[in-house]
Amino acid sequence: MEKLFAYGTLKDKDIQENIFGRSLKGTPDKLIGFEINYIEIEEEFGIEKYPIIVATENPNDIVTGLVYDITEEDLHMADTYEGLHYKRIEVTLESLQTAWAYIVTN
Repeated sequence: MEKLFAYGTLKDKDIQENIFGRSLKGTPDKLIGFEINYIEIEEEFGIEKYPIIVATENPNDIVTGLVYDITEEDLHMADTYEGLHYKRIEVTLESLQTAWAYIVTN
């Protein structure tokens, strides 16, 4: 199994149903030394703002989210959902678990 740290739209049950065909059960966790910013992405009906984590190296900056146990196939489906604007990196959470998280591509 893979671990995925979600802090934005991937926590949404409707989006999970759409991507994975089921809703996921997550465990609360935190990512230290990151903050949430927003990027604008052109969608079919206009510009939408989406959250994105950015490394700050400041231990006072904390992103709360949920950790999900998913399959490697699920992870590839999440990659497809996140598209060209996000890339997946490995992060170490407050719980000392290693998980995948999405940051901005550039």
